[in-house]
Amino acid sequence: MDKIYLDNAATTPLAEEVIDAMVNVMKVNYGNPSSTHSLGQEAKILIENVRREVADYLNVSPSEIIFTSCGTESNNMIIKSCINHLGVERIITSPMEHKCVAETVLDMKKRKGVEVVYLRPDHKGDFNLNELEELLKASEKKTLVSLIHANNEIGNLLDIKKVAQICKENGALFHSDTVQSMAHMELDFSEIPLDFASCSAHKFHGPKGSGFAFVRKSSGLKGIITGGPQERALRAGTENVCGIVGLGKALELSLKNMTEYATHIKAIKNYTVERLSAEIEGVKFNGRSAEDDKSLYTVLSVLLPFKDPMIGLKLDMKGIAISQGSACSSGASKPSMVMMMILDEEEMQDSTPLRVSFSHLTTREEIDSLVTALKEIAASFKIENTNVSHR
Repeated sequence: MDKIYLDNAATTPLAEEVIDAMVNVMKVNYGNPSSTHSLGQEAKILIENVRREVADYLNVSPSEIIFTSCGTESNNMIIKSCINHLGVERIITSPMEHKCVAETVLDMKKRKGVEVVYLRPDHKGDFNLNELEELLKASEKKTLVSLIHANNEIGNLLDIKKVAQICKENGALFHSDTVQSMAHMELDFSEIPLDFASCSAHKFHGPKGSGFAFVRKSSGLKGIITGGPQERALRAGTENVCGIVGLGKALELSLKNMTEYATHIKAIKNYTVERLSAEIEGVKFNGRSAEDDKSLYTVLSVLLPFKDPMIGLKLDMKGIAISQGSACSSGASKPSMVMMMILDEEEMQDSTPLRVSFSHLTTREEIDSLVTALKEIAASFKIENTNVSHR
């Protein structure tokens, strides 16, 4: 059975050009980038070329790009170093963050006694930025604000430029998890005065195990992985040359085709909203995910009008790979924190969330297959409920 893949927010398939570039590096450029001989320096040049490419995209200095294994590592490095080296005593964050941020913040609270303050979202998943400003003015403690740019479950977009300006005006550091938005939209960090951001290549058709952290050079951040001078001494260890080259090639393709890809994906997303609304009575869409101008175009969060914790497995058996939420929370026995924040008690009891996430490879035919499968599952619930009522 050919699989229909609708879980691109978890990971994306590798582009053929990325695979070719990585294989070539593994065959030819096997030198250690720290070696002074020609083979080592050839590998080093490949890394620095990608670093410049990333820096050009974000309009920052190449020295502010630190290659890591993924967004999780980048977020850990940034948050922990802010506590350990920059004197941060308080973190303002939200219950809507990815687990790698949420659990790192709680770890710093437990181990270092850091004060943690949460911004609470409204039922649409939006934050009151006036509340953020009030919180910053209410304390003289050195503060780190950590808020996700594009939510990985409902796609809501944060106004990171406005948040960055609020933080700067109040002497706070600002970190944003930009894993879902990086390479999917224009980002200019010379115009957005945030201090830190993160990236995972596998979210835009690059390899797993390759990412980067943006670290504003004025921040003074120090590394937490020591043992060598690599990555400006912020991340010791021999660099993953083929992974970094794969990241660079994936970024190159994404930027080259961004308008074309975005136009296609937005059309597919709108088609999905139309088909689901027409075919499944009572379906809703969580957060701002069905609103073009307020959500990331690759993510649609659906609320199905029946309770089925096995929905993901049932769709998988029909050849559709999809997720109920973040891949990092898959298999959990309780709803995600994001859903708990935005859904009321009745919706939690009687509905099922489903995350549909798209790429430029997604087709209308695949969406038609998803809608047909969901209609079949919904119909089975109606039959079961009818049989129960007749007993």
